[in-house]
Amino acid sequence: MTCRLLITGGAGFIGSHTCLVLLAQGHELVIVDNFSNSSPLALQRVQSLAQRNTIQVVEGDVRDADLLDQTFRSCGELDGVIHFAGLKAVGESVANPLLYWDVNVNGSRVLAEVMQRHGCSTLVFSSTATVYGAPITFPLREDSLTDPIHPYAQTKRAVEQMLDALSRNAGWRIASLRYFNPVGAHPSGQIGEDPLGVPNNLFPFITQVAAGRRERLHIFGNDYATPDGTGIRDYLHVMDLAEAHSATLAHLLERPAPVQLTLNIGTGCGRSVLEVIHGFEQATGLSIPYEIVARRPGDVAKLEACPAKAEQLLGWSAQRSLEEMCTDGWAWQQANPMGYRNAP
Repeated sequence: MTCRLLITGGAGFIGSHTCLVLLAQGHELVIVDNFSNSSPLALQRVQSLAQRNTIQVVEGDVRDADLLDQTFRSCGELDGVIHFAGLKAVGESVANPLLYWDVNVNGSRVLAEVMQRHGCSTLVFSSTATVYGAPITFPLREDSLTDPIHPYAQTKRAVEQMLDALSRNAGWRIASLRYFNPVGAHPSGQIGEDPLGVPNNLFPFITQVAAGRRERLHIFGNDYATPDGTGIRDYLHVMDLAEAHSATLAHLLERPAPVQLTLNIGTGCGRSVLEVIHGFEQATGLSIPYEIVARRPGDVAKLEACPAKAEQLLGWSAQRSLEEMCTDGWAWQQANPMGYRNAP
């Protein structure tokens, strides 16, 4: 079944890869993005890769109810929404928590109100595994304790709770996807992760060091209670994550309302920072110099998913290896040394 879908934040890292998967399946897309942390070029490349020109782009902020109302009125009946738009830097959220509550929570509230006014009640929400806080029991299941320890995670958990309440109303079908650590890029090297300034995440930092943009990688702490002392995360290929969104949307649309799902999206295989560095070196033949520095506020020792529920309900599981994550991410960096900036 092909659908007309609204994608907020569709030009971002995860959003652009998900748009490509959805276009390949024949869906028509309306993208709302303010391009504060993304580039319109990503969507141009998505359309080129998909060889389909069925994207309508609306530049604007998800907190702008008038803009969203106009988008719903002008685009005809929308079958569902995938909500990526939001801020995600832990350090920035600590420094400016009110901004995060405004963009992430208020933005989601405005979107839900507009959807309700226009009779659109199917929503996939981009959440995060950081809602689990600093757990000590693994792997993490969807019913594991949530105890977010920084404003970014707190805002994502607040939106989950708001949507849980909304999903109890007749007609709503809602899924919150708790991502673990998406990395890599589309194998074409045409779309990928393009952080502004110094990357907050490990993988783009590695590729920028490999490309000579940065002298060395900073490893934030090597004294965690892990086998090699560095933090462990569940890294998954961004294309696996994009396919998880498509599978989730199809699952919601096939079922009568009300539906409320919370799903972990990960591989179930945690890897340490040093393991990822060595995996990248092995996959590419490059050497990554690094320096151990102090821990960052808000970082935890380990996050590792149990993705069994997603596999059971959606038939989805992560398929791509660490080697593919590394080679695809490096292909993107090589083809786009400065990301989308200064690209032809």
